[in-house]
Amino acid sequence: MNTTGISIKSNLFQDFKAITKHRLAISVVFSSVAGYLIAVGKEVDFVVLAMLAVGGYCMVGASNAYNQIIERDLDKLMDRTKNRPIPLGTISVKAAFVIATLLTIIGLVTLYLINPKSAMFGAISIFMYVSLYTPLKTKTPLSVFVGAFPGAIPFMLGWVAATNEFGIEPGTLFLMQFLWQFPHFWAIGWFLYDDYAKAGFFMLPTGKKDKNTAVQIIMYTIWTILASIIPVFGFTGDLKLSIVAAVIVFILGLGMLYYAILLFKRMDAKTARQLMLASVSYITLLQIVYIVDKFLQ
Repeated sequence: MNTTGISIKSNLFQDFKAITKHRLAISVVFSSVAGYLIAVGKEVDFVVLAMLAVGGYCMVGASNAYNQIIERDLDKLMDRTKNRPIPLGTISVKAAFVIATLLTIIGLVTLYLINPKSAMFGAISIFMYVSLYTPLKTKTPLSVFVGAFPGAIPFMLGWVAATNEFGIEPGTLFLMQFLWQFPHFWAIGWFLYDDYAKAGFFMLPTGKKDKNTAVQIIMYTIWTILASIIPVFGFTGDLKLSIVAAVIVFILGLGMLYYAILLFKRMDAKTARQLMLASVSYITLLQIVYIVDKFLQ
């Protein structure tokens, strides 16, 4: 009896993690928390921080659940998604919809209690991801451009949650994460090209693994690095970056650029995967550098 009970609970928990794509959701929460800490510095309100974490997870979890409902038939075709809860039948479409709806309500209400602007950006993120990005994935490589908008909201959402204001500071945070997503997702689209093709997803800008795609990856990587050090020049209001921190961020960016150039030379899935990992490391370390630099000011 006990063993069965534990197994059921474990399965339910695992299904919830899968339907909300918990790793992605946690990374989004980290970005939101980073934006908040950069805005407030040492004056942290841990209640607001906790609400931001809950609201952020629910916001992304809802988007992912709706996405998996819409793409349930396509998920069955790809190796990377065929073991998701809906294709496996461990969560019904109805149950997934209930989960997504509850997460939407909880997330937006929690963000609204922080301030209305946070809830507004949370709602925009869910709408764009579910209603625009998801259906466009099978129609045009421009889906990555559309998806970059909701993907870039979390970093700036943290600033808005802390200040209840939208201006040059959160706009700059948005720009950093917006540009970063192109080399990140094109790297994923490269090494998962064949699997994506099974479902009719063509995520690369040219629709194929060619030199033009590799060049665009390099260009967006360069733009990401440049956007990431803009605050050192003093043009971004209260969002500041010391020279030392800017140098560190620039060096981190060169590491990501190295793999982008390597992909241009090798044109293989292994290097694309390495670039993807380098991009994840870059955005995470960049946010940490910004936080530490803020607390040392």
